[in-house]
Amino acid sequence: MLLEREAELAQVADALRAAAAGDSSLLLLAGPVGVGRTALLQQLPALAEGAELRVLRANAAPMEQDFALGVVRQLFDSLLTGVPEELRAGRLSAESGLWRTVFGDDGLLLDEAGGAVPMSEEVLYGLRSVLADVSADGPLLILVDDLQWVDAPSLRWLAFLVKRLHGLRAVVVCALRDGYRRPGDPTLREIADAARRVLRPAPLSLGAIKEVIHEQFGAPGDEEFARVCHEISAGNPLLLTSVLSGLAGNGHRPVAGQVEEARAQRPAQLRERLAGSLRAQPRPVRALAAALAVLGDQAEPDLLARLARLDPVDFLAALRDLHQLGLLAAEKKPRFLHRVVQDAVESSMTVAERERLHDAAAALLYHRGRPAELVAAQLMAVTTSDHPWAVEVLRAAADTALRCGAPRTAARYLRRALLDGSLAGEGRARLLIDLATAERGFDPAACERHISQAIPLLTTARLRAAAALRISPTIVGQAPPSVIDLLHQVAEDLGPADALEGTARDVALRLEARLRHAGHEDPAELAAAVERLTELGAEPALDTAAERELAAVLLNAAMLTARRPAAEVARLAGRILEREPATSEQVPSLLPLVVIGLVAADSVRGISSWLSMEQRTRRQGGTVVEALANVQQAMVLSARGRAAQAREYAERAVRLAEVHWQEAGVVSTLALTGVALDLEDLALAERILDGPGRRRSSSLALTSALQFLKAAQDTLHGRRAGALETLLACGRQLEASGWRNPVLFAWRPWAATLQQRLGDSCAAMALAEEELVRTAEWGAPVALGRALRLKAGLLGGDQGMKLLRESVDVLRASANEFELARALLQLGKWLRPGAEADAVFREAAALASACGAPRLVERIRGVDGSGAAAAPPEASLTRTERTVASLVGRGLTNQEVADELGVGSRAIEKHLTSAYRKLGVSGRRELIKLLPRMDM
Repeated sequence: MLLEREAELAQVADALRAAAAGDSSLLLLAGPVGVGRTALLQQLPALAEGAELRVLRANAAPMEQDFALGVVRQLFDSLLTGVPEELRAGRLSAESGLWRTVFGDDGLLLDEAGGAVPMSEEVLYGLRSVLADVSADGPLLILVDDLQWVDAPSLRWLAFLVKRLHGLRAVVVCALRDGYRRPGDPTLREIADAARRVLRPAPLSLGAIKEVIHEQFGAPGDEEFARVCHEISAGNPLLLTSVLSGLAGNGHRPVAGQVEEARAQRPAQLRERLAGSLRAQPRPVRALAAALAVLGDQAEPDLLARLARLDPVDFLAALRDLHQLGLLAAEKKPRFLHRVVQDAVESSMTVAERERLHDAAAALLYHRGRPAELVAAQLMAVTTSDHPWAVEVLRAAADTALRCGAPRTAARYLRRALLDGSLAGEGRARLLIDLATAERGFDPAACERHISQAIPLLTTARLRAAAALRISPTIVGQAPPSVIDLLHQVAEDLGPADALEGTARDVALRLEARLRHAGHEDPAELAAAVERLTELGAEPALDTAAERELAAVLLNAAMLTARRPAAEVARLAGRILEREPATSEQVPSLLPLVVIGLVAADSVRGISSWLSMEQRTRRQGGTVVEALANVQQAMVLSARGRAAQAREYAERAVRLAEVHWQEAGVVSTLALTGVALDLEDLALAERILDGPGRRRSSSLALTSALQFLKAAQDTLHGRRAGALETLLACGRQLEASGWRNPVLFAWRPWAATLQQRLGDSCAAMALAEEELVRTAEWGAPVALGRALRLKAGLLGGDQGMKLLRESVDVLRASANEFELARALLQLGKWLRPGAEADAVFREAAALASACGAPRLVERIRGVDGSGAAAAPPEASLTRTERTVASLVGRGLTNQEVADELGVGSRAIEKHLTSAYRKLGVSGRRELIKLLPRMDM
């Protein structure tokens, strides 16, 4: 398609009419690469359809510049094409010497040294005379494409011709690409100066681009798609068609959803064409293009000139040529028009040239005081560097990347720094440790490997032990044996903490914490850890992070074994958090165990604000740290009975931990398992059971959680005997490992209920009695209230009613409102219809709604015999809650809703939580499903 070239065609048509009347002229068709000069030139013969017009054509090419008179031969060959044989023979014989000059292969235009011999005046005039004879029969249209590539003898003849067009009845149209200079040969400029008119095709408009899109795809494109194509091509037809062809070839469509694919197109064929054009440019132009490709966004004029080694005059001339070539964007700061131009520049450079330029650019930026990450970006493209400051720059850039939450980028900088051959001993060890620190959040195997490589290079036991502690601990589940062996080695080398002081003592305490936690599935090791906690006294020192970490591990052992009451565990856990800043400075550590202890102790009411601050500050710590922060939020919400809210955090944690299973996968899956059990979500349970956790971990905690899910699945499908067998086996395994806490793995109440339903009341009562004893010893309200409700259900009658009321009273002290709602529901069923029962049902329904437990809400409504018509759920929402719910229904995130309403994201979370409770939905997904049925 030839679009928006009517003005140029009209000017050539006018010139042809003038030539027919005896007024010959030269027209120059100029423009940058890809503007469509050749396409326009090919269209010109169609202007004279039906008229007596002879067309002479020639296409120059860079590879044919050494072919003397190549363009002249093309022109005169096209002149003879179509001439009858007898006339052709007569014309050739009449001017035999002339035609031998043009078409002969005897080297008449070469001297003995192979140099070109200038054509004689006789030949120059003779060729013009032939054109004069032909033009006597009708006007001539002489077309020469790519004038910049014309061989020197042909160029001299064209210069001779255009000065002597009078009397020929001819129009000469030469296409010349902008930005081309022919050093040492003024002939090209002479021809350009002789032109009567210079035709410059303009870039395509947005309307024309829409037509090209329609032609390419057979359908009109979206407005946004067309606008983006106009933006990335700057109206250049060649760039536009190359991009569209690439999109069409890959099956893309011209729609708004494909604009990023359009931006990403880097057509290989166009790259090669541009690279060929660049290779033909003089050295200053090539040098400036290479410098621009290397400096990128840092391409300031003075830096470009220094890197390209150009003086101010040559720099400005080369910059002008790049602009004229159409390779630069129309901006003050030099920038390539499109990424494919940079590809072309880079492909035209040798590997050695690229490395030299990047190394020189790094030095320029460093000595100009630019940020370390900008200098490091240049060093990353160099295999080796002799700059003495290179390693420190790369380390500084890595520190910046870590602070910005980009550990992978930091690791790339540090791996590059390790290539420096001058590094040895402790210097290399420190670099390996820094690299391991960056890798621990996304590649634990590499982290362990680099720590193992660094330790032999360190000169003191304290440094070796501190390096080993850089390996992230496994919060739940078993650490790799190789890591445990490494920790044992450095701990033995360092010695016991009691014999050390200062930093060495802190390192020893943290090593002890790691090693004791490694035995948390061994009953003997757990017992030893509890004894160690006793040795620390009732008020253990918690002044340092190391002391708090060891206390957290020992506290975890006391919690798992239930060897210390819940109140004591909660008090010590509270003391730890009071002294622990909610920052990522202590990452990695085992302090998340404190949160698990508070969950087991049913003492989570005051922890939410600490966790929120921790989550915000720990985002910079990497993917694993963020996953653990979400796990802690999910566990606390579950402990409060807010399973619907907990689900969002748990699922986010599982996604974050997908590639970091060793550190966060087990605990993330545990959190999601608890949510699935609380919500009685069979689909979620099946998804977890079919997930990777079942196959990838031998963790006792995860194995037990998966057994719980399997039992829930069997129960919901009516396979009660199978569910009971699974639960009893799980209980035996937990007991054998010393895990006796009745909150974290409450298998006895569930097993007792199944035994009762299967008709074994004695076994059910035995388990219920045992659970009541265990929970009374532990003392957490949620577990004790649940055990009382279980025994009440088995006993029935007045004695059961007494225990049930006691259960409700105990659960009112619990943070878990879901368990209280369940106990109230059971109490309401047992009470006689009346005011007390109605009040109990209302309280149970309000608590269940607040927890986001729709199944429990339905059960309460199903047994509440009031028969009153329920108001539509949206009627209870405030105006702000309705607005927030509506925006969420449009797909906005919490932050986007906050921005829309001009409030903080925490306010949006509060409004959403209130809406979930009032509507009786479990979270965002169910809210969005409910909205179409609501009058909002």
